[in-house]
Amino acid sequence: INAEYGEAVVSTQSTGVASKKTKKAMESINSRLALVMKSGKFTIGYRSTLKSIRQGKSKLIIIANNTPALRKSEIEYYCMLAKVGVHHYSGNNIDLGTACGKYFRVGCLCITDPGDSDIIRSMPSES
Repeated sequence: INAEYGEAVVSTQSTGVASKKTKKAMESINSRLALVMKSGKFTIGYRSTLKSIRQGKSKLIIIANNTPALRKSEIEYYCMLAKVGVHHYSGNNIDLGTACGKYFRVGCLCITDPGDSDIIRSMPSES
């Protein structure tokens, strides 16, 4: 009984550390995203993201974690062909919309010009 209880305590402690680490990473990306919204150029939405990838204008794509699997894989495939970095945002589309400073949901967004932000250098390209 004590061994099981000990394991439960260890697992809750390890998840607490992991969530703290992801929260810090999420805060840094949110601040970088806010700077892009202020000083850079971006497109919001699935269709406009695909258009900008096809035109070769995109620098980084950010996808919310609750984007449908087919849509997500299609964007990743386009990015792989165009050699564009993809970042999987750890929050859902409501969180991503809030991070962009919008009052609506954002499933995916494309950054065409980062402006004063260092978001493209800080995100490792996962393509």
